[in-house]
Amino acid sequence: MKRLKKIFIAICLAIIPVFYACEEEEGYAIGNFTTPSWATIATNGDGFYLYDDTWGTLWPINQSLHTENNGYQPTDGQRVIATYNPISDNYYEYDHAVKILSLTEVLTKGVEILTPENEETLGNDPITIHKGNLTIGGNHMNIIYQQEIPAENKHRITLVRPASDDELLGEDGYLHLQLRYNTYNDITGYQASNAVSFNLESLPLESAKGIKLKLHSKVNGEVEIELPYYIK
Repeated sequence: MKRLKKIFIAICLAIIPVFYACEEEEGYAIGNFTTPSWATIATNGDGFYLYDDTWGTLWPINQSLHTENNGYQPTDGQRVIATYNPISDNYYEYDHAVKILSLTEVLTKGVEILTPENEETLGNDPITIHKGNLTIGGNHMNIIYQQEIPAENKHRITLVRPASDDELLGEDGYLHLQLRYNTYNDITGYQASNAVSFNLESLPLESAKGIKLKLHSKVNGEVEIELPYYIK
């Protein structure tokens, strides 16, 4: 199962930015589909729905297939990479009704505070992120990266902010964050694609132009990446 999940994420690496569907006036056919996109799970009394970073609010008409037949337990705030068959627009209070074709949960984390006490634990090992695989959408920072496969110990990937609010939101108008990766010196020499999504809602997004992210790139060394974002 884990191998299939990694294969699916590897496919996302190449095709996440592309979408396919009929023109709105043509409606949707059973063969229409979206390529994998990021979304957030939300639950209500009737089951679960999704906030898709691109498509908006989605009501899955086949959700019982996942919850009843496959034992899927939806959790509020869980990030996923999903593909859909669009069924209709403006479905009751939702932007679209869809049939879920695939649904893969992604490691979902918040933003932590960088302190002298946790500096060593967070680590700063090099990480490989290909161009286009670090994006912001739906108030989340979404990353697909190449992981050094461990032999025994799970690696740790963390998005951190400075303790001081003045350092967080700089005079340049950007939020200053760091991506930290810790292999705990446990690597096998093999790599695999993995994904993580960081919830940014604890940050003053409305007050900033965007994010400047520092990370230790395996290819380019210590770099700072400027990321615009839209609030949704």
